[in-house]
Amino acid sequence: MAETGTGTGLPASIEAAWGLRDRPQKGPRPALTLARVVAAGVAVARAEGIGAVSMSRVAKELGAATMSLYRYVSAKHELVELMVDAVYGDPPPIGPDEDWRAGLGRWAWAVTDVYRRDPWIIQVPVSGPPITPNAVAWADNALRRLAGTGLDPAERLAVVLLIANLVRGEMVLALQLAEAYRGPNAGNLTDYGGRLSRLIDEERFPAMSEIVASGIFEQPDDGEYEDLRFALDRVLDGIEVLIRARKTD
Repeated sequence: MAETGTGTGLPASIEAAWGLRDRPQKGPRPALTLARVVAAGVAVARAEGIGAVSMSRVAKELGAATMSLYRYVSAKHELVELMVDAVYGDPPPIGPDEDWRAGLGRWAWAVTDVYRRDPWIIQVPVSGPPITPNAVAWADNALRRLAGTGLDPAERLAVVLLIANLVRGEMVLALQLAEAYRGPNAGNLTDYGGRLSRLIDEERFPAMSEIVASGIFEQPDDGEYEDLRFALDRVLDGIEVLIRARKTD
């Protein structure tokens, strides 16, 4: 089985992802590699969903024995963590003249693109702060965009977490609703305003009645992920107020 990492206290598979473990020079070349195992896991998740990922299923994808995978990862959760890291890839480059607001906005939409391409990662629970190479690179990339804003390190980290959590939350909702529209209860969504109007009255639900009467639920969407765009702009507005305050202190 994959041994525990040395020096960092991390599992050997995570150390290997960082390039801290080299393959021994002597002996036959192994039939598998950590990269191949991770890529096979991603292929299964993309085709069948994260629920289908298991050590045996990934081994089948590789045409290998299940036990052979344990030379590279000691548990499924390690494999999934490395799968998520792999699909993130490199963060978006920072433009030479890009200000913090444009930069963070572009970073947020790049994260959105990752979720859209690999929606299965939404179902992977957050198990801690970033520790894999690409995850750390994305965090560093976002933090660098706040350089020169006058925010202290704790504030810069809080801003990045706020935006990351906003994007994740909005994408969870968007992807779940998209799935619901394909399901058996799609009618409840397509005629939501009409159904709700027959259930509520102005005296008990005055605010919601006003929304229903406005016809907003019957209007087509203004654009893809428009709710996320609106929320992100409002969060960036608030961060801009904070940055201006810091610069006048």
